[in-house]
Amino acid sequence: GGNGSYIGSKYLVQEGISCINLPGTIDNDVVCTDYSIGYFTALETIVESIDRIRDTAFSHQSIFIIEVMGRKCGDLTIASAIAGKCEFLIIPGIKFNIDNLINEIKNKISKGINNAIIIITENICNIKKFSEYIKKKINKEIRTIILGHVQRGGKPISYDRILGYRMGTYAINLLIKGHKNVCVGIKNNKFIYNDILKLI
Repeated sequence: GGNGSYIGSKYLVQEGISCINLPGTIDNDVVCTDYSIGYFTALETIVESIDRIRDTAFSHQSIFIIEVMGRKCGDLTIASAIAGKCEFLIIPGIKFNIDNLINEIKNKISKGINNAIIIITENICNIKKFSEYIKKKINKEIRTIILGHVQRGGKPISYDRILGYRMGTYAINLLIKGHKNVCVGIKNNKFIYNDILKLI
């Protein structure tokens, strides 16, 4: 599971109930692992959505703001911005200046480029108000899309299936070897484990 599940497992361990944790969250914000199960499927869903929105942005010469999940982690935003060729991205932990963003948009428009996609991680701001402010400054319609829970659903892509299988196998082997109360992760393409009580 995600961070909530990991905290829950810590309490279980403290009560004498053995646990082994596998990371499973699209936010990809679990400690001790580069990737969590579900992240790549969500990323694929986001990029497919961006591709479809891009068609409309181009044909209607529009600017779109797309909000994606991630909580306090910008991994989904960064990866989908790269894969989807988004012009602008806004992520947690890095301050951005809205007026600088507006100047960049105006610069694009002055060059005859009237479409763009701005992708932003959830909970940074109210994107409706954000879009209204930009609209007033550039005198151009700004459309907003919150992808929401569509990112959490769908069939897992092959990589997530393989990652889940490999992590599960690794966890079972740890059990066979007598390990318990650990968190499984993947670092630099190698599987690792850490003590739950020390990690959380």
